[in-house]
Amino acid sequence: MESVFLSPESWTAVFLSLRVSLVATLLSLPLAIWVAHLLARGRFRGKQVLNALVHLPLVLPPVVTGYLLLLTYGRRAPIGQFLEHSFGFVLAFRWTGAALAAAVMAFPLMVRAIRIAIETVDPKLEEAAATLGASRWFTFRHVTLPLIFPGVIAGSVLGWAKAMGEFGATITFVSNIPGQTQTVPSAIYAALQVPGRESEVLKLVLISVVLAVGALLVSEWLVRRRRKKVDAA
Repeated sequence: MESVFLSPESWTAVFLSLRVSLVATLLSLPLAIWVAHLLARGRFRGKQVLNALVHLPLVLPPVVTGYLLLLTYGRRAPIGQFLEHSFGFVLAFRWTGAALAAAVMAFPLMVRAIRIAIETVDPKLEEAAATLGASRWFTFRHVTLPLIFPGVIAGSVLGWAKAMGEFGATITFVSNIPGQTQTVPSAIYAALQVPGRESEVLKLVLISVVLAVGALLVSEWLVRRRRKKVDAA
């Protein structure tokens, strides 16, 4: 495989990045939708505090976020020890930790995109469904969610792209272990430290661009398909 395009080590990094970014996005999406709806429609004390906490990873240096994850979920940290001893689940220096770091960094972008979509929905539509006896879940599932679908897709793509390109928090929390925690950004960084590996870097960059463009095209296709179904209904 190395003579064709990439070294086996680099292909492993590509597949691990896809795995990490996909898991991070899928695990974050339900919570991102709930938090976005809470921030857009909720009226409660501490709303601004929650909003600040959600967006904190955007303003903190990624290395700081990674270090905080290490302090919280490391093998010597209380939560990390609890997870390991109770469930045998280890996050630090594992690919699962890379997925957690990517999810934390991507979460604010997902929430922001979905929240903006929710805020564009006329609350009177939801109120009308409620006056007809619809529950909150039914109203959200059949009224709000179809209307914010483009925002959900946009948030998912933004989150996936951020997770795919995450470097600082990931390398701080799970290090850069080839075959275990080395993602594409980490592989690019490692290759740049070795003279003569510029071609490998360019190939990894090319793959990153292709994956990003592919994700955008898929998201546009999903949005157009959804709009056609709405128009047909």
